[in-house]
Amino acid sequence: MKDIAGRWGSLYPRSAPHREKTPTVTLPERFNMARYCLDGHAAGKTGLILAGAHDDEVWRFGALKDAVLRVANGLLAAGLRPGDRLMIRMDNDVAYALAYFGAIAAGIVALPSSSQLTAAEAEFLLADCGARAVAVGAGMADLKVPDGVTVIPAQAVADWARNGALGDFADTAADDPAFLVYTSGTTGRPKGVLHGQRSAFGRRPMYQGWYGISGDDRVLHAGAFNWTYTLGVGLTDPWANGATACLYNGPRDAAVWPRLIERFKATLFATVPGLYRQILKYGEIGGHDLASLRHGLTAGESLPAVILEQWRETVGTELYEALGMSEISTYVSQCPPGPARPHSPGRPQPGRRVAILDPETWVPLPAGEIGLLAVHRSDPGLMLGYWQRPLEEAEVLRGDWFAGGDLAHLDEDGYLWFHGRNNDLMNAGGYRVSPLEVEAALASHPAIADVAVAERQVSETISIICAYVVPRDGAAIDKAAVLAHAGGRLAAYKQPKEVIVVETLPRTANGKVMRRALAGLAS
Repeated sequence: MKDIAGRWGSLYPRSAPHREKTPTVTLPERFNMARYCLDGHAAGKTGLILAGAHDDEVWRFGALKDAVLRVANGLLAAGLRPGDRLMIRMDNDVAYALAYFGAIAAGIVALPSSSQLTAAEAEFLLADCGARAVAVGAGMADLKVPDGVTVIPAQAVADWARNGALGDFADTAADDPAFLVYTSGTTGRPKGVLHGQRSAFGRRPMYQGWYGISGDDRVLHAGAFNWTYTLGVGLTDPWANGATACLYNGPRDAAVWPRLIERFKATLFATVPGLYRQILKYGEIGGHDLASLRHGLTAGESLPAVILEQWRETVGTELYEALGMSEISTYVSQCPPGPARPHSPGRPQPGRRVAILDPETWVPLPAGEIGLLAVHRSDPGLMLGYWQRPLEEAEVLRGDWFAGGDLAHLDEDGYLWFHGRNNDLMNAGGYRVSPLEVEAALASHPAIADVAVAERQVSETISIICAYVVPRDGAAIDKAAVLAHAGGRLAAYKQPKEVIVVETLPRTANGKVMRRALAGLAS
């Protein structure tokens, strides 16, 4: 494999590390994330294929690098300076990626935002981050932009990429800010998660600890450009390894993904568990040649064992799950060549320092005990901090550890077992119960296609564990049988007391169950 990081390629081992080994690397003091991804590759090698409804847009690494540096120069010529924030509110096309990596190349802080945000939601982000400029798509010029904020039309980005003067990668420090993403905050308003240029370097443990990636791979990601899952797993990591990134911006339905795997001869496919479920149900898998696919990658929420089993039976490959968060991306995962272990997202990736902390003392707990899942603050993939949220930042820093509020335990083999968010735990007669544990027990019922569990308030003083179940096609839900099924797999205090049959579960755009919305399904 070629050096994957340009002038820093010599820092990286050239063979896949075993899980029990920790790669020895040194983070350079001077580091630019865009250079890391795009410098040092053969100019004529395909770096990106964007498929539309009919035609493919193919970009070679040389053209990608030049386009990013032209956009970087255009942004600086427009008056932005290193450290300024650029909010990106553009359509799902290559110009989005060029604006993102162009900003980072120039030392400007990129803020990718979803096109699904309302104008009011986008205006909050724009104001909160103190953006100096906003890049907007043709149909997204509905923002009320404060005085002093430059509006950059997406067409300008596209023009710079084609015809602009070449710039250069900024000589940034590893700890200089690179991008800002917003996630849910404990105060009810989104909070910005600020990542450094070193963030891309910190993703190295994922390469063999999750993907098993090489420069020969073609990675198909099912997400849009504006999703951080796509920008990381779909672009940053393939490009850092000299692999080909494959994305799609045509009409979406479950049947398109098997067609694209066959068409691109994709070797890796990444999406959320919910889409794997849809592909199995509606994707017409049997009509396509998927022989190129080595395995699938899944993140965003827990992978139900039934989906893993059906995928193995239907496609004949593994699905490797990963657990992550906006503050560090994935850091626990399953990986090739071994079979995935159902219900566990895997083990800490090689090179990560992960612990389970006592919530009160912050002392690491032994195997088998449930506590706060934590990663050491020395990890180069960890965020720089929360943007202008010192109180929320203080809540997650516990001595030498960052603990975002996830509950888990590690078994004797080092596998992690996730118990949900600390604030998702249900209170059943004084016992704390993880909804994920109950969901895993119910998911094996033959009539259940999908399930979510939440605490339901039935009176001012009484709440119960309630299961919201989606039946399989043609199946009828016998509520008593479902409760009996749970009774054979869970302690009495963990068993749901009520079953509610629903047509579908409320999920976010990224496929995560919205537990707070479940109560409304019971009315």
